[in-house]
Amino acid sequence: MQIRIVTGTGTGPTAIAAYDAALAAAGVHNYNITTVSSVIPDDSTLEVCDSAPDLGPVGERLTVVEARATSGDSEDAAAGLGWTVTEEDRGLFYEATGTDPETVRERVAAGLDSGRALREWTFTDERIVTSAVEGGDEPFATALALGIYGDSEPI
Repeated sequence: MQIRIVTGTGTGPTAIAAYDAALAAAGVHNYNITTVSSVIPDDSTLEVCDSAPDLGPVGERLTVVEARATSGDSEDAAAGLGWTVTEEDRGLFYEATGTDPETVRERVAAGLDSGRALREWTFTDERIVTSAVEGGDEPFATALALGIYGDSEPI
């Protein structure tokens, strides 16, 4: 399975508007998002993308692992998504959110360490991406990072 990693940030007059803007920045605002927990299936390939490519018809479902932070009162927001994989190309995602990107990165790393300790797998690689937005003129800000599992599917 191909898993694409994208990030996005956005601001808006409501929390949902900020989230929609962040989804647009990531290239997935025209899909319905379904979140799953954090296990990467065997034989997966992961690719970090600046923005999601065309993943299918508008309105279909995307299955994702999502790290999403939305702040109010013009405060900062940060989201992080990390992953660790084995030689069989299975693995784990771990998500964290907050207001400070470095703290979020540290939480993701600690979560990956914890997840590895629960499994009898031999892990060979680890990566972390973060997304952050400063609170500004709009009341709400959202930072997100997504791991998108494959292409869209009909609902």
